[in-house]
Amino acid sequence: MKILLTNDDGIDAPGINILADELINAGHDIIIIAPDKEQSAASHSITLHQPLRILERSKDRYAVTGSPADCMILASRIILKNSVELVISGINGGQNMGEDILYSGTVAAALEAMFMGYKAIAISLAAHVDQMFETAAYYLAEMLNKGLHEKIEKNEILNINVPNVKREEIKGIKLTRTGNRIYKDFVSEQKDPRGRTIYWIGGARALWLDEPGTDFKTVSDKFISITPISPNFNVERSFAKIDNWINNNNPGLFEKR
Repeated sequence: MKILLTNDDGIDAPGINILADELINAGHDIIIIAPDKEQSAASHSITLHQPLRILERSKDRYAVTGSPADCMILASRIILKNSVELVISGINGGQNMGEDILYSGTVAAALEAMFMGYKAIAISLAAHVDQMFETAAYYLAEMLNKGLHEKIEKNEILNINVPNVKREEIKGIKLTRTGNRIYKDFVSEQKDPRGRTIYWIGGARALWLDEPGTDFKTVSDKFISITPISPNFNVERSFAKIDNWINNNNPGLFEKR
């Protein structure tokens, strides 16, 4: 299968390169198009006010001087001469669960691929130190061998999170929903060398609501979490009440005074 790999950790990050090796060994045809440097928490930003460069590192290996979403735009419009069957964003160093999917460049790259008409998967390893990327790479290759990518529907991606344990410690795979993060000590205050106050966002250890059926609970129990997600921002349950409010207030709001 022809697969495009991207990420938000940068083209030299271990996660994407370990995954590439695993997929090549499994017989897949791989092209890498990723940021030239780390773009973690870039979310779905695109670069509008400065030019982008495409740096060809080697055959089928391109670094882009922009965000993960930029990578997919240039991949689709400029770099790819032939289409790919699947886009995989990752393996990210660190989980992408709960509200973190809104900040994640890893998830954003997969969503941008979806917008471009590709089937896409975002995959993350739930650890920032002592990372066992080989576990996530192995199981993703196995899941593709079993046809997981064929189950991806139009206008959705699969967000996969893998526990940071040895391969034999993985207990299985579970379908999950997106959990909720607890934001505690999310901003830290420090002093710079001149005594001025500065702030760091996101330095605290992530805390999660331990709810059954969520990505966090599943990963903490040493199962691989698969969450189908879609960028649908409509709250259907609220349409009737807002429509009723509009119908009741339209005349009065626009009376001339």
